[in-house]
Amino acid sequence: MRTLNVAAITNNIKEMCIEANHFLSKDMESAIKSAGDTEEAPLGRQILKQLQENMKIAGEDMIPICQDTGMAVVFMEVGQEVHFEGGSLEDAIHEGVRQGYSEGFLRKSVVKDPIYRENTNDNTPAVIHYSIVPGDNVQITVAPKGFGSENMSRVFMLKPADGIEGVKNAVLTAVKDAGPNACPPMVVGVGIGGTFEKCALLAKRALTRPVDSRSGIEYVRELEKELLDKINQSGIGPGGLGGSTTALAVNIETYPTHIAGLPVAVNICCHVNRHVVRTL
Repeated sequence: MRTLNVAAITNNIKEMCIEANHFLSKDMESAIKSAGDTEEAPLGRQILKQLQENMKIAGEDMIPICQDTGMAVVFMEVGQEVHFEGGSLEDAIHEGVRQGYSEGFLRKSVVKDPIYRENTNDNTPAVIHYSIVPGDNVQITVAPKGFGSENMSRVFMLKPADGIEGVKNAVLTAVKDAGPNACPPMVVGVGIGGTFEKCALLAKRALTRPVDSRSGIEYVRELEKELLDKINQSGIGPGGLGGSTTALAVNIETYPTHIAGLPVAVNICCHVNRHVVRTL
């Protein structure tokens, strides 16, 4: 059994909130640079170069990449042999977000109630997803999610008879409806299977997968490639102003489901697709 003080959780999440909002992950940085080199439309290339310049300035001057510094989404993979001490784990996570957004001078975008919209003034609470895994490590993923793209996300409760063609149509419909509102070039996270809420969680988790990785399941890997090609043929392009780079990646995760259903979730993320991963 390993003992871990929750103060370490707070400190790491504070740092990760600041890091995610000022620096792109290496996979996203590489993807945007590659897109800038291959984009066919002159205006599209110009926009992609501007995005690269924006990221350079953000990193050098410690200015957020985007004014929407997101709602903090935190994935906690907790080893079953870890014992926490020093207080509540959940309180420690929220405190890390509070410190990160306050000390990092990041925009506070969270309201206490979805109808009576008083700002919490520290970007808490976070949205937390826990999973218990073997071992004595804790893996933390912090993924601040902006709502320009979040608002464009969809869940489709398809019939089993809709099959893979129905899945393709659902993803392409969500992307087409999103258009420029999701701040393309986008990353498209897709969850297939499970239940209404499980497929949405799969899609959210898919966004944290490196964009240069591919599924280990052959048909899923082929589907990712096909959908990426079709999305990039849509002509939406960088900034929604036309071009051949509408998406940088399509990441798909699957899960077993009920004989009567085929749930599909499409969680779209803008070109920054912020995520930071640390293992304690």
